[in-house]
Amino acid sequence: MKASALAPRSPLPEAPPAKAPHGATIRVGPAGWSYQDWAGIVYPTPRPRGFHEAEFLARFFDTIEINTSFYQPVRPESARSWVKQVSGNPRFQFTAKLWRRFTHDRDASREDERAVKEGIKPLAEGGCLGALLLQFPWSFKWTRENREYLGGVVMQFMEYPLVLEVRHSSWNCPEAFELLGELGVGFCNIDQPIIGRSLGPTAQSTSAVGYVRLHGRNYNQWFAHSQPFERYDYLYRMDELEPWVERVQRVAAHSESTFVITNNHFEGKGVANAFEIESLLTGNLMPVPETLQARYPELASVASPESIGAAPQFTGGGTLAAERPSGPQQGDFTFEPEPEPPRETSPG
Repeated sequence: MKASALAPRSPLPEAPPAKAPHGATIRVGPAGWSYQDWAGIVYPTPRPRGFHEAEFLARFFDTIEINTSFYQPVRPESARSWVKQVSGNPRFQFTAKLWRRFTHDRDASREDERAVKEGIKPLAEGGCLGALLLQFPWSFKWTRENREYLGGVVMQFMEYPLVLEVRHSSWNCPEAFELLGELGVGFCNIDQPIIGRSLGPTAQSTSAVGYVRLHGRNYNQWFAHSQPFERYDYLYRMDELEPWVERVQRVAAHSESTFVITNNHFEGKGVANAFEIESLLTGNLMPVPETLQARYPELASVASPESIGAAPQFTGGGTLAAERPSGPQQGDFTFEPEPEPPRETSPG
């Protein structure tokens, strides 16, 4: 099949609902961890001596999406520190967004490629890199030029588990999923405000890595906002999450490892929804921090009463002193405070 000869037809039918097969792994977690508006909601205030954001989050979740890698290459020393911080959680894996020079600016050099690879090398060598997300903007449509460009980026980073995120509905066609399958690239299923030809909900799996990102449904401020965080100011209701849990199960049924990332990060809303998604997937109650439940009383339906107010603690052997829910584990996590990234100028 020649990608340049493809023209879109109709979307592929989604697989029927299914529970994740035995041995399949689902990890749920938020996008990013260094937000000032999380203080007193996700994180305690004042913070205890030696407090690390990632270490705290890792007590609850098994994955987190690194956002700073979108703005600049990760520093190798930072990556090594993160791996050390998550070492107490054997289930944990990061995902990371590829530097925007490759996806938005499209002017990256060979030196830029080397910088990206040097930065994520400690994550890969430590077994903590679950996926490298190639996040393209809405303007990246299903065209011959863009398919050829994507093929080039895939060749540059083919040694990593790659996932493609696109925003335009022209990619929702059999030819696109066939191409990704041939390239060995996963497809990122997204929830976003459906404006114009924006990509709608899907449940596709095109590689061993399944991926879902929930951006929120803030229609009023998705494109028209004065501050970047405003577009992510959205708390999903349980009835909005339930169809996505079914889609996650479909994706996981055809993937070895599936990541579910909540990007509606303003004031910890994505963390709250991550707990709800985990509970829906596992059927278990979650150890929700007291400050988070105080901000979002809706969490009472998924919170474990005996664990409220006290996060589970890691023991020296890499297990949890407070037992986590049994069954398929989802997760989220990150560490060491990073410098706040530059403000995002395009959909995150």
